[in-house]
Amino acid sequence: MTTLPPPATELSADEARRLALRAQGFLGAPDRRAGVRGVLRHLGAVQLDTISVLARSHELVPYARLGAVGRRTVDDAYWTDTHAFEYWSHAACILPIEEWPHFAFRRRAYRNRPHWNHHLPDGDYDRVVKQLRTEGPLTATDLGGAKKTNEWWDWSGTKVAVERALMYGEVVCVERRGWKRVYDLAERAVPAALLHDDLDDTECLRRLVRLAGQSLGVGTRADIADYHRLKAEQVDAVIGDSGLVPVTVQGWGRPAWADPAALETPPRGRHRTTLLSPFDSLVWERARTERIFGFTHRLEAYVPKQKRVHGYFAMPVLAGGRLVGRVDPAREGRTLVAKQITLAGRKAAPAVAQALVEAASWVDCTDVRVERVETPELREPLTRELARLLA
Repeated sequence: MTTLPPPATELSADEARRLALRAQGFLGAPDRRAGVRGVLRHLGAVQLDTISVLARSHELVPYARLGAVGRRTVDDAYWTDTHAFEYWSHAACILPIEEWPHFAFRRRAYRNRPHWNHHLPDGDYDRVVKQLRTEGPLTATDLGGAKKTNEWWDWSGTKVAVERALMYGEVVCVERRGWKRVYDLAERAVPAALLHDDLDDTECLRRLVRLAGQSLGVGTRADIADYHRLKAEQVDAVIGDSGLVPVTVQGWGRPAWADPAALETPPRGRHRTTLLSPFDSLVWERARTERIFGFTHRLEAYVPKQKRVHGYFAMPVLAGGRLVGRVDPAREGRTLVAKQITLAGRKAAPAVAQALVEAASWVDCTDVRVERVETPELREPLTRELARLLA
């Protein structure tokens, strides 16, 4: 582990929050010319998830930063012309294709893994690779079926084989079709200049730590490790020569590192007002969200209904650089239904109303209906503002 110099910069909690917002694309004018691909490269990873309420999470992420981007435009931007690939990062994520070499450390780790949860039947791996070579790109269904029974994790030998090949890097997910992964051979899908595992683990980790620091603006070791799900000792081994600089942040109570380029210019510009996916990289790490925004956020989709506090897919509302509420949305025809709304106070009502109306327009809804407001006395100012915006 490298011995680090003492922190040269002390940041206030507010300065750290603004650095994080700018690094995540929520402060300043959005780069519309770079579009969805620019958002992906700026963030370094966009998480995928099966849940779709207003839209899927990988669609909500660019929407939150750019505004009303067409949903087909989003998918085309990710998947055409070999601009991205799907792999295991923070979770299952869309990643810029140029980062393929830097995940060699993870591909090697999977190849050397001694134990797996799913049994791989003899011959299935070679059969799947051969079929992709002659017929690909293909889904698991095209390859022979994904499941043995209706149980979610009861994978067929075909599915086990193709997922193992994906982890090893012999196969790539080149798009999602009807939410199914579409697999192809890496030798076809990855540009030749990038198709290698030449970088050693140290170089891979150094790059990913640097990228995480740039995408976060400023973060603790835990924040940086969590971004691409690295181990603490992996971060410790390379952070000293990653290019990030040590800083202290008032109130954080632990060491932090910052992107030196982010420290050169104070964050300025207009804040975004928007609904956030619970899987957005601004809020996907609960401890960081609490530390930066004083906002406790928990995805309750997997919590029994009777134990939910804020709703199935409660989306934080960002406004003025703060998290000012939550909305648990649904759709009924062309009406966006706010099943439950939590507001930080009366002053949050206009921002939450604006976020709801803009999201409704994006998903082709013409009306917004509020079912429940957690603080009843805030219902009237919220509905009044909604009526004004919808008029």
